[in-house]
Amino acid sequence: MEDLRLGVVGLGLRAALADAGHRPGKGSAVVAVADTDPEVRAGVPERFAGARTVDDHRRLLEDDSVDAIVVATPDDTHEALACEALEAGKPVYVEKPLGITVEQCDTILRTARRTGTRLYVGHNMRHMGVVRQMRDIIARGYIGEPKTVWVRHFVAYGGDYYFKDWHADRRRTTGLLLQKAAHDIDVVHWLAGGYTTRVNALGDLMLYGDLPRREPDTPRPDGWLKEFDWPPASRRDLHHVVDVEDVSVMNMRLDNGVIAAYQQCHFSPDYYRNYTVIGTEGRLENFGDGPGCEVRVWNTGPTDYRADADAVFRVPESTGSHGGSDVRIMQEFCRFAREGGATDTSPVAARMSVAAGVLATRSLREGGMPYDVPALDPDLAAYFAAGQQRNHARS
Repeated sequence: MEDLRLGVVGLGLRAALADAGHRPGKGSAVVAVADTDPEVRAGVPERFAGARTVDDHRRLLEDDSVDAIVVATPDDTHEALACEALEAGKPVYVEKPLGITVEQCDTILRTARRTGTRLYVGHNMRHMGVVRQMRDIIARGYIGEPKTVWVRHFVAYGGDYYFKDWHADRRRTTGLLLQKAAHDIDVVHWLAGGYTTRVNALGDLMLYGDLPRREPDTPRPDGWLKEFDWPPASRRDLHHVVDVEDVSVMNMRLDNGVIAAYQQCHFSPDYYRNYTVIGTEGRLENFGDGPGCEVRVWNTGPTDYRADADAVFRVPESTGSHGGSDVRIMQEFCRFAREGGATDTSPVAARMSVAAGVLATRSLREGGMPYDVPALDPDLAAYFAAGQQRNHARS
């Protein structure tokens, strides 16, 4: 089997994704990279032997030696780049989120259906060991039918990762309740077996709004990915635009009746995701969220709190970025681009996580007003449910 030849658009913060897809002789290889940064382009030949570099992504779309496209650029560019790749007939991977508005997501889905080109969205948390372990525990009936899901997300590095570049500008992200939470909202949907239909939220820019910022068009400081400031209020060199929230709390009602909650803070001392799922016959909770962590189950109550759970499941060790999930998600994309078929990720699910995040962000900026999440066009939902078969494409 010849390698699937990948063209990567954007080799920035998600460069590890391209690394995971570069397996020459084992199914896929990065053969071309488009990036506007000349320093990034200069490093490509050493990183991906023999790969070509261009400063205009359209040259990849016109190149017959590129089989599929990986879009890993800032969020506000996803709609245009994904649609161009789909129009060119090249299977496309879009890094999450699918878009920064509901309308952008729906445009991408409509373009995929009209062209019949395969679309894949990179919600890599579906391939993380801890998430798969929790889903397996639920599927095996250990806690009965899920009724409520709670997520607490402590983002220790938030001030450095999300407030020193474009992430801090709502024009490019809508907000971190979409950009950062899209993964977790998707996991809530996956674990609970439904999509959000109604949301309300509260949030604020509590800490980073008044800290010193860089002048426009000045680069991030050297070492910003390795040297983290503490305490949070000592941070300097923030992006010149900071108008997204650093604390948010979101409530969700799903279409199957499940009620869920998500909380996010960008100035906590530790980085950690904590999931709790309570069903009709028990509760599960993760302790740690990386390889080798545990998922514990309590299902013989009622009792006082017991640290010694009724069942403990250890998440298998794995290697590679994002706990090995980047390798697994790129393998799934390459197989899908080549053969089609079912995947654990879903463009419809990606759209629904964005839609929930968009409406929650509107809610928190309007004092917690509840909003209904707009439903997806049933024809689009049916097309993707059928596996994106070309005979379902519409003109």
